[in-house]
Amino acid sequence: MTARRRQEQSGADRATSTRDARWLAPALMLVGGTSMYLGAAIAIDLFDAVSPAGVAWLRIAGAGLVLAVVVRPGRDAWRWHRLRLAGLFGLMTAAMNIAFYLALDHLPLGTTVALEFLGPIVVAAVGSRTGRDVVALLAAVVGVVLIVDVHWAGSVIGVVLALTAAACWAGYILLGRRVAVRGAGIEDLTTGFVVAAIVTSPLALTIGTAVHAGEGLWSLIGLGLGLGVLSTAVPYALDQVILRSVGPARFAVLLALLPVTAAVVGVVALRQVPAVTEVIGILAVAGAIVVQASGRSR
Repeated sequence: MTARRRQEQSGADRATSTRDARWLAPALMLVGGTSMYLGAAIAIDLFDAVSPAGVAWLRIAGAGLVLAVVVRPGRDAWRWHRLRLAGLFGLMTAAMNIAFYLALDHLPLGTTVALEFLGPIVVAAVGSRTGRDVVALLAAVVGVVLIVDVHWAGSVIGVVLALTAAACWAGYILLGRRVAVRGAGIEDLTTGFVVAAIVTSPLALTIGTAVHAGEGLWSLIGLGLGLGVLSTAVPYALDQVILRSVGPARFAVLLALLPVTAAVVGVVALRQVPAVTEVIGILAVAGAIVVQASGRSR
């Protein structure tokens, strides 16, 4: 094979690899979303016994414990030069979950989700550089609004909490990208969750209240570990893989796949047939992902 032929073949292989990588990110996002919404079923059971803030703590603590056992971060991961960013990332993640769960106490789910998505929308809008990016962002926004059941009702405190969750979600994306590109994302994810679980440990007092009310301690611990693995450890670890290969703006648009995943899980697991508007919303989100994935890789 001539040098020119080898060069052409190498270029073709790189182009194929790039196309495959573009579609890998949406696939991983769907897997993470499926895991997250399976964990949501556990959270619903926990809400009957534990406060929303306590459930959020169980989620982050359960993920930190499981990841610490599985990943076993090295000594360097606990040094200040790495722990500083990892801890901030973990605390941002915990604040996002706590604010979201507290908002659900005051607002309908659809309203809370719609307000929280303002965080990724702002990140995507700031990171948009081409007309293709703008079209993808608009399609994703329309799709999310059509999918979630938005009812603009609730208290002012609920709106404030939901917007706080939105700001924390934007911070999660930006900090998560920095953690991912540093090259030890899963280790830093683990140490960050451990730090967040320790700092927010006063919220564990609500678990003690639930135990005194008659709930089994080991049952709550088991549910907390399951919630941590399904709703946090698996999807957030996959986020680290995705963030290492795509920028914050594209990642923010990919997050629109989460309501799509919830709708699909509802169809498969609960036989909940989506309405026409939801189907249109799903198609809009799918179109946004296709538009971005088919664009020029920067």
